[in-house]
Amino acid sequence: MSAAPIELVATCWTSAGDVAPLSPNEASPVDVFERIGAVAATGWSGMGLAQDDLRQIADGPGFPAVRRALTQAGLRHIDVELLTDWWETGEARRTSDRVRALLFGAADGLGAQHLKIGTAFGDALGSTGSLVAPLRELADEAADHGLRLMLEPMPFSMIASIPTGADLVRAVDRENCGLVVDAWHVFRAGTSLRDLAACLSPDILFGVELNDADADPVGSLFEDTRDRRRLCGQGAFDLVGLIQMLAATGWAGPWGVEILSDEHRAKDVTVALAEARETALDVLTTALS
Repeated sequence: MSAAPIELVATCWTSAGDVAPLSPNEASPVDVFERIGAVAATGWSGMGLAQDDLRQIADGPGFPAVRRALTQAGLRHIDVELLTDWWETGEARRTSDRVRALLFGAADGLGAQHLKIGTAFGDALGSTGSLVAPLRELADEAADHGLRLMLEPMPFSMIASIPTGADLVRAVDRENCGLVVDAWHVFRAGTSLRDLAACLSPDILFGVELNDADADPVGSLFEDTRDRRRLCGQGAFDLVGLIQMLAATGWAGPWGVEILSDEHRAKDVTVALAEARETALDVLTTALS
């Protein structure tokens, strides 16, 4: 009996072309239908779209047309991102709620399964208790849209590590509230594979994003994550160990691939997607064989 095929998802930045996080406008300069075609042509099973992409779609071809294109291309796994400030009050919360409405509407229109959320850049929180109630509220609203929330801990943010994120989503205690485990965020946070295994379980592991990087950060942590990631297997991360640990936890895919770098953005989108998929598949095949 042959093993199930390995499904890969091109997260939003992997297919976005020449645009980076915190650009004045984060929408991909690549036409959305061309982008979908490139993702499908290079063998992926799904893709992600960021909030500025979604605004552009809403103001242009519309979600029904893009959903048809995704379906016709055979892209089954669709993620939307990124919601922050969901815990805030006042004007910050009102702004966040407008983004929330956009993301929920886009998820409904595109048939997305996951909504990725984050926390503010800055020092790690000493206690996450203040986030439990607003995250529970968000999870309940997301459930009305058939969405699973994927919280992404980042070492330069309020929720700085996967173990801290795991404690938070368990306190929230909602079936549709879990974590996405990004390799860069694991290794740059200094989380050992043993500690990662100890904090994860299938009920809270909703997504995985693979990538690689040099042994030490280049520039600030944010600059390193935005501009200096490497293709899988071309850096210093123990990706084989990470993949094997996640598989032992029960993760069977789909496996996301999130590549952000100056080098990646400079390439033709189809070439960049093909290289990202091929290198990730090589590492996954080694790890899972």
